[in-house]
Amino acid sequence: MSTKEFDVLVIGGGPGGYVAAIRAAQLGFKTACCESNPYADPKGEPRLGGTCLNVGCIPSKALLHTSHLFEEAGHAFESQGISVGTPKIDVAKMIGRKSTIVDQLTGGIKGLFKKNKVTLLNGHGAFAGKTDAGWHINVGEELVIAKQVIVATGSAPRHLPGIPVDNKIVCDNVGALDIDAVPKKLAVIGAGVIGLEMGSVWRRLGAEVTVLEAMPDFLAAADQDVAKEAQKLFTKQGLKFNLGVQIGEVKVGKKGVTINYKDKDGADQKLEADRLIVSVGRVPNTAGLNADAVGLKITERGMIEVDDHCRTNLPGVWAVGDVVRGPMLAHKAMEEGVMVAELMAGQAGHCNFDTIPWVIYTSPEIAWVGKTEQQLKAAGVAYKVGKIPFLANGRALGMGDPTGFVKMLADANTDRILGVHIIGPNASELIGEAVVAMEFAGCSEDLARICHAHPTLSEVVHEAALACDKRPLHF
Repeated sequence: MSTKEFDVLVIGGGPGGYVAAIRAAQLGFKTACCESNPYADPKGEPRLGGTCLNVGCIPSKALLHTSHLFEEAGHAFESQGISVGTPKIDVAKMIGRKSTIVDQLTGGIKGLFKKNKVTLLNGHGAFAGKTDAGWHINVGEELVIAKQVIVATGSAPRHLPGIPVDNKIVCDNVGALDIDAVPKKLAVIGAGVIGLEMGSVWRRLGAEVTVLEAMPDFLAAADQDVAKEAQKLFTKQGLKFNLGVQIGEVKVGKKGVTINYKDKDGADQKLEADRLIVSVGRVPNTAGLNADAVGLKITERGMIEVDDHCRTNLPGVWAVGDVVRGPMLAHKAMEEGVMVAELMAGQAGHCNFDTIPWVIYTSPEIAWVGKTEQQLKAAGVAYKVGKIPFLANGRALGMGDPTGFVKMLADANTDRILGVHIIGPNASELIGEAVVAMEFAGCSEDLARICHAHPTLSEVVHEAALACDKRPLHF
């Protein structure tokens, strides 16, 4: 077994891992990143980017964009005077385009490693012990000795007992991205981000989609105003929702699947579908780390135990991303990766969990940052609300998409922005302004006093800030 020595070894090449490795190298550390090959690669090489790039964030957005264009051509063009006939979808070409984007970006990260002098090691990292020289990590057939270790092993889809996932008839997020034909009937278990996005893709392309959700409330994590509006709009689009259900036996045949469940009233129900997507959350990847051998603490939920700065209980060992507490979001993992690298260098690494944005890339898009109105009520915080619909915005009307609204919550006494919630066109981009304002402890008055270009969708954010002081100008 050969031996290699580094200042920093990052275990895992997903968003948290590859960003941590790049930043550590930029700060002068001799850095390596090890990654096994959980995703199909024709050359058998490690594919960087983790779940997000390979089977998550990026490919799903490619499919969402294609399906959105398909629906626009079939339903929205005519109202704007454009005649194109009946659109047809080539699913194989759509999937191929998605895969090409993924290949381009995974290769791009390898280029960034080369540019920043990060060594890429092929293999899964497992702790083997510690000496004065540093932590000993087995990576494939090599022994790596590193002074500092960052664990960034990510997460995997949670599967339900008794429902085997073959990613053909029964799919998790991986199979949902590679369905080879539009199913006539699609069932989705879980009305979270993945369920809503993948359900939207195949509904737009012609599938009859039914979503089964165990929780009694729709999008319980979102602001209730946003959740109610979203459920209304998605239902109008054709998505069917059954909330508060209890999943029973699932029978899989060669051509379809039957889901037996109890509805919210406890009555027995049966749903037959051609395909089933199971999207009931994710679990942290800690298997194979050999954590017990070195005493690395794992919580009851299977996550690596860390403090507010992502330090584990072991000196010189850090953990970031989906494998630790907090939301399983790629951008959260990236921020933690940068924070850890800068803390190792003696700098003031920073990650503000109160200003991490959430986005659901449906149509309309949903995005929020900070507290919801129900959270402020539960905490007894006095607040004021500014809420403006996109229907009052000229740009949204010109785009033919005036659905949704911007809702701003500000402290009733200090005017400091506590939360911003958006459902509407380009919400994923608009939320950035709210994140910046909150990161700098901004007030609604600060955004109200900033000139916004006209006509733009961002004017709705401006009007919501004005509405916090009951002085909107265009509504």
